[in-house]
Amino acid sequence: MSGAALDALTSAGIPHRVIRHGPVRSVAEAAEVIGVAVPDVVKTIVVRRGEHDFVFVLVPGDRVISWPKLRAVLGVNRLSLPGADEARSATGYERGTITPFGSHTAWPVVADERIRGRTITLGTGEHGAAVALAADEALAALATPSTSTTIADVTDPEPPVRRPSG
Repeated sequence: MSGAALDALTSAGIPHRVIRHGPVRSVAEAAEVIGVAVPDVVKTIVVRRGEHDFVFVLVPGDRVISWPKLRAVLGVNRLSLPGADEARSATGYERGTITPFGSHTAWPVVADERIRGRTITLGTGEHGAAVALAADEALAALATPSTSTTIADVTDPEPPVRRPSG
């Protein structure tokens, strides 16, 4: 497997392992197929701060973005999620494959503090594949002179799934 994300990981000298897992329908299913805990499947979410201004938010698989916390960390009053086409244009990746590595633009990264010290999986830019790597090494590589990497509490627990009664 090759591509911009894996080329970026290799160029940065980050040890990683590519995992081909095939189609999955959820983070929980991905964790099961890959053989890791749900929190170690890290979602890369593109968030819009303004026109043509985005950040990558790294979220453990069992958590969701806390919009008030993220707004406070970024010092803004308004954030939004771009549509699929806008996210692809900003990153070069389709939803479900997005990673900060090898993106068209090196947007700033905000990582939830819970990923530190863990081996995590991230997208590879391709459906049906993930890359396993040390979160701390990934975060260090993403912190460059031209982009910032912020590690903070920016998530809340995933709300329980409500199932219809009856």
